[in-house]
Amino acid sequence: MQRTKRNGAEVFRITGARMGLEEDVRGRQRRYVISMTIRTLSVVATVLLWNVERHVAIVTLAAGLLLPYIAVVIANAGRESTPSLPSHFVPTPVRPALEAGNLNKTSDQS
Repeated sequence: MQRTKRNGAEVFRITGARMGLEEDVRGRQRRYVISMTIRTLSVVATVLLWNVERHVAIVTLAAGLLLPYIAVVIANAGRESTPSLPSHFVPTPVRPALEAGNLNKTSDQS
């Protein structure tokens, strides 16, 4: 799994651990705020379109009524499942073999 830091650097997850609780809560809050923003826009569109285009206004009204329920269900969906380990690994670098040394004994190696 690949993630990016705020400064743009790539970070690779190398463990099977879940993301932190703080990050999980932040993601849920973000999804909830986005859903409620869409709901607010649909209610405003309902008010603006009620006397202009009634069919579209009814659709936006229905969206405004259903989105709070959907947003709560999505926000409370629970934590992510434990991610699996990467399917491929980076092979270890090949180290060059040491050259054979001089096997003749000298007087200083005794």
